[in-house]
Amino acid sequence: MYTFAIEDCSDEPGAEDGPMGEQETPAIPPRLDHVVIATPTLDETVADFAARTGVRPAPGGAHPDRGTRNYLVSLGADSYLEIIGPDPDRTVGDDALTFGLAALREPRVAAWAVHPADIYAAAAHIGPVGPGQRRTTSGELLEWRLTEPNGLPDGVVPFLIDWGTTTSPAVGLPAVELVSFTGSYPDPGAVRPVLRAIGTSLRLDTGPAGLALTVSGEHGLVEFR
Repeated sequence: MYTFAIEDCSDEPGAEDGPMGEQETPAIPPRLDHVVIATPTLDETVADFAARTGVRPAPGGAHPDRGTRNYLVSLGADSYLEIIGPDPDRTVGDDALTFGLAALREPRVAAWAVHPADIYAAAAHIGPVGPGQRRTTSGELLEWRLTEPNGLPDGVVPFLIDWGTTTSPAVGLPAVELVSFTGSYPDPGAVRPVLRAIGTSLRLDTGPAGLALTVSGEHGLVEFR
């Protein structure tokens, strides 16, 4: 686990600490790569998503070193939704599971990722960069660089990802329309500077830490938290 560094950006143009600044924050965060729904019951959550939206997520693949498996849905452009849960065929222990899956009892919007212009410059505010990879269901190897999601305050601060020469998994997926992605935190002013420092933003209300995703599918608007 690591901590993140916060710079004082209160004098920068577009600072969001006041009500007007919050209104100017876009409903969809700049440089959004993907949103993560973590679940202890992957098949059930995928079926629930399909029933509520009318769009069935596509199988992604397994992360053998993490003991997880995922399903994916495009959110438009190069952004996507990842539904992730324990892989029933995993060979690693609970301590390898990410996104709090070892203790999770129900699905939740657990995290989000952005793809900064320079991951190493942005990582100075978040934490170290490491490699990642998995194979798709067709056997294609996907490789990326990322910062670990562990240590960030309740998922409200994103982790960073850079796909390098790998094509984004968002390409060719079944799709829903991303309407908004927002959050809440007990002290939003403590989070906004680091979001600005890594080149993104998030509409934040004051309240218990959490994230909310609203999409439009074949059945209309659906919210996930």
